[in-house]
Amino acid sequence: MADAIKFHFDVDGDNFTSAGEASVKVKKLLRQLNIDPNIIKRVSIAMYEGEINMVIHANGGSADILIYPEKIVIILEDTGPGIENIELAMQEGYSTAKDNIRSLGFGAGMGLPNMKRYTDKITIDSTVGKGTKITMEVNL
Repeated sequence: MADAIKFHFDVDGDNFTSAGEASVKVKKLLRQLNIDPNIIKRVSIAMYEGEINMVIHANGGSADILIYPEKIVIILEDTGPGIENIELAMQEGYSTAKDNIRSLGFGAGMGLPNMKRYTDKITIDSTVGKGTKITMEVNL
């Protein structure tokens, strides 16, 4: 596998104002690299959903983007509370977001399902009390 073009972003926790900034920056970078607009859309949606989840549930985290000739890999990591039941969390509409988050229009339970829907591969490694690492791939 060829060397990847790498980007790293820190995701500020509890800051809905800056939530999504990394996905917007990645979208611009992918456009500059002449990546197919449909691929850019998929990467942007999956990444945005992950960023929002880190803000809502994990007090932030990090996002690493690796661009290979054949795929884009998105790695999201946090040191939040972890996901107790991944299978349940993958169901559309399931959410553990608090009411104050829902009143802002977030926490509808579509984050993980959309991350899966818009990527070709998703792996979730989560330990309760330690955090979560989500690795997503979008084929080029």
